[in-house]
Parts: sequence; C-alpha cells; structure tokens
Amino acid sequence: MKEDFLHYVWQYQYFKKEQLQTSAGESVTVLHPGFYNKADAGPDFSAARIKIGDTEWVGSVEIHLDASDWRRHRHQQDAKYNQVVLHVVWENDEPVQREEGSPMPTLVLKGRVALPLQNQYQELLWSEQTIPCAAQAPAVDSIFKSAMLDKTLLERLELKASLVLARMEQSRQDWESTVYQTLAAGFGFKINQEGFLQLAQALPWQVVKKYRPRPKQLEALVFGQAGLLNAATDDYLVELAKEHHYLAHKHSLPAPLPMSSWNMLRLRPANFPAVRLGQFLAVLLAQEHLWANLVTCETGEDYFNYFRQAPPKYWQEHYGPAKPSAQPFPALGDDSGQGLLINVVAPLLVAYARRFGNAAYQEKAVGLLEGLKKEQNKITRVYAGLGFPHGSAADSQALIQLFHAYCSPRKCLHCTVGHRLLKKNLTSSA
Repeated sequence: MKEDFLHYVWQYQYFKKEQLQTSAGESVTVLHPGFYNKADAGPDFSAARIKIGDTEWVGSVEIHLDASDWRRHRHQQDAKYNQVVLHVVWENDEPVQREEGSPMPTLVLKGRVALPLQNQYQELLWSEQTIPCAAQAPAVDSIFKSAMLDKTLLERLELKASLVLARMEQSRQDWESTVYQTLAAGFGFKINQEGFLQLAQALPWQVVKKYRPRPKQLEALVFGQAGLLNAATDDYLVELAKEHHYLAHKHSLPAPLPMSSWNMLRLRPANFPAVRLGQFLAVLLAQEHLWANLVTCETGEDYFNYFRQAPPKYWQEHYGPAKPSAQPFPALGDDSGQGLLINVVAPLLVAYARRFGNAAYQEKAVGLLEGLKKEQNKITRVYAGLGFPHGSAADSQALIQLFHAYCSPRKCLHCTVGHRLLKKNLTSSA
C-alpha cells in the first residue's frame, strides 16, 4: 500500500463512518475532509472541519501509513504542522505529539476500507500492462475518458508554457526575444533542439532584427554563428564567411558553435541542420514582427503559411555546406509545420495567456490543436485501441500526457478513468 491510496480514501471519504473514534476513544465526525494539498510542503489537507468529541475544529489533516512517520518526517519540529487537527493513519504504531508536546488526535483507517477497493487499487498499481487499466478501460464510459483528456491536454500545454516562461525570465522579460528563441528550438525538433537554442543565444534577437532588411548579411550571421562556415570552400560560402567575420567582430558576438553542437546521425537529408537553418532563416526574413504576425493567424492554413517560406536558393539546393542535393529542399513540409504548431505555437499562446492574463489566447491554442490532424505513434495507438477519443492533435497531446504523467508512474488514483473503476468496484461491493 502507498500513502497516495490513503489520500484518495480520505479525499473521497471511502471508509466506514460508524462509531468513528480517535485512538484515545473520542468520537469523530468529518464535516469536511479539507482540500488536497498538491504542493510538496505542508500538511496533506487544509481547511478541514472535524468534530472531535463536542468540539468542532477547523485546520489541517495529515495522513501517514504509520503513525511513526510523523516523527520520522520530523513534523513535531515544524510549526506548519501545529495547525493539524487530525492525524489519519493506517497503522497506529506509536503516539504522536505536536511541537509543544500536546497529544495529536489520531484516526486509524485500517479495517474501515472495503477489501474490494483495496484489491482493485493493488491490481492497478502492480499491473504488468503498459496501461494499468488496459483490461477494464474499454468498459468505461467515453465521458470519463474525455474528461480525463480535457485535464491532461491543459496540463501538457501548461507544462510546455512553463518552459517558455522560464525562457522569458532568462531573456529579462523580453517577449519578442522569447518568441525568437522558442521558434529556434522548434526548428531543431527533437534531435537538434539544443543546438538551435544555443544558436539563438549566440545570435541575439536584437542583432537579427537589425539585419532582417539585409537578407545576405542575416544569412551570414545565422550560418556563421551556427559554425557551418568555418570550413567554407565554394565561392558563395567564402563570401558569407567573410561577411560573418566582419559582423561578428562588429557586434562582439561569441564564438561560433562547434560542429559537435549538431546531430546528424540517422537523419534524412531533409532534417539536416543546414536545411532546417535555411527554413528558420526564411521565417526570420519573412516575418518582420514574429509575435504580432503569428497571433493574427486565424485558421490552420494561416499558421502553416506563417512557416511556409522559401529558404535562400543555395540552401534549397544543398543539404550542407558545399554538399549539393539531388532533390531541392523548398519550404517546410506540412508534417514539420504541424510539429511547429503543436510544440511552438500552442505553448507560446498559453504562455502569453498566463503571463499577460488573457485567457482568450489559451482558448486559441486549444482551438488550434483541435483543428489539426491527430498524431500517430505507439502511445496514441494503444489508447485508441482502448476506446479513448483520438480525432485531433488535441487528443494526441492529451494522450501523450496521460501516459507520461499518470499511466506510466501508476497515478491511477488521480485519473478520472482509474477513479471511475475504483468507485465502480466500491459500489458493487457495498
């Protein structure tokens, strides 16, 4: 058994209430179990209303498997736990005291929780299936699955938005610079995300903005700071390298990135860093105002067109410096464009909504994902086979979050589907 299970049992009051007493024999009535504290610090439930004997108390509830955990966790030395009015445990293996030495009222739950509920919890917790409830999930009504996906979609967007906001802190609250860096990271996709971020830091937005009206110079800056002009051989690259050397000295730019910053193993030529850099450069040249031009987009096609920009001719014909390609590399493809909308645009919209207090941008992000085609991968295919909704990229992102945040770590007690299965089992055993 884990402490999470006792949190669940207390939160939903899934235990027998008849002749409820503290370990000292005082009667207990739970008027309100309190509000679950999801933060790491402090008691497990706050603002609980508990009647002990003839006195009604308002305060916190702390939950442990063993009463002795109170001492092991040193709560008796922490003033935050003086507000605890009831200690709820599975095993009462020793008396507990507050900081000033007064006894702590203790309620023992062992013997009060229905055995079928415990068994169902253990079955989910120790399931060998990738999805713990795989055998039972198909029988759960779709409304509960949809409710969980609504929750996990917002969680995933919030998680990605938090990374954007952290980047904004590092950029000294410069939103346009944050958008620039986030776009750069997006063009690196999974394999070269870190390299693109390093490039955005080695080539600040203020410098990019200054040379945007001069395409050849901006091209020299982008590819030069990326370290792709260090061994220039053909005339075009030699010219770019000279321009980069002059501009880097003029603006005191840091040294170009080493080639070790770029991953090229097991990549198709269309995903090589030079090709993606050309496409990224094309967006920088086409969009004078990165954010303002982005938020004016209304339809999915508008967003795709934001990124569908043709790179300079040289980078359409080469997959690397002095490496001609048999096939041209035009503007970004639709699949890559969708990846940018999911992993860059939607998080930016949510981050903006959080930072500037405009919920309409979060709604716009959700609407954008709902209008994109669903993603197909091994995670989404498993859930689709269990009857979970999967009709758009919004569902895909929600399913990915469900897997990583709930199913994989076995947090079934916090899942709407898991809760439904436990509650159904509890009802059938009543």
